[in-house]
Amino acid sequence: MTLRADGVGHAFGDEPVFSNVSLAVDPGEVLAIIGPSGAGKTTLLRFLGLFERPDEGSVVFDGADVWAVPEADRLSLRRRVGMVFQDAGLFEADVARNVEYGLRVRRPWGERLRDELAGLVGRNGTAEAVRESLELVGLADKADQDAASLSGGEAQRVSFARALAYDPDVLLLDEPTSDLDPRNTAVIEEAVRAARDRGIGVVVATHDMNQARRVADRVAVLLDGGVVEVGPVERVFETPDDERTRKFVAGELVY
Repeated sequence: MTLRADGVGHAFGDEPVFSNVSLAVDPGEVLAIIGPSGAGKTTLLRFLGLFERPDEGSVVFDGADVWAVPEADRLSLRRRVGMVFQDAGLFEADVARNVEYGLRVRRPWGERLRDELAGLVGRNGTAEAVRESLELVGLADKADQDAASLSGGEAQRVSFARALAYDPDVLLLDEPTSDLDPRNTAVIEEAVRAARDRGIGVVVATHDMNQARRVADRVAVLLDGGVVEVGPVERVFETPDDERTRKFVAGELVY
């Protein structure tokens, strides 16, 4: 299911963030959004995640303008998008319960109640989705461990597993490995590739250009209040069309 921003723009008060931003992510690809701090990467992700409405333009998911459909339909679309924030945001519960959470809130109330009474969790009333997701991030052995006892890197991996457990059509990642050590970074990057291989469209907002080169199929460069370039990774980094892109990836622009 393609997720697309068409001419999106936004301002905070009288301060414009960006305008006329258009980009899309298709099933089974990773799109990286790079740009300096303050360029609006997180804000753009929140629009793509259907959390907020932009001031201008539209967000189209599965052929539907998400802000033109009834609220119930918009909620159904939002449930097909997963998001991992910089802060893992885990609950005071064990690891498995944290991963299970996304599955539970996305199922009809009657089904959730039935499964709770039966002591069942996960997709189709089983714990299989939880186990698979934890295995993907290398934490299956910590399913019963208190989430508060995890390291920062492990907590972020649990957050990733939670978003992946309910099989979203699109997965949005906001600086998913900032401040993580190389080992945890490598695990999450491998999980990003696994999500892509499952046919999930992945959007990664990152300031780490080397990470963009490692995991992305295409790159969007968010600079000077807009997307100045979108294209395949190697072309954007090696032979960009826009001089601002060249200067940015070379570290010549100061913000």
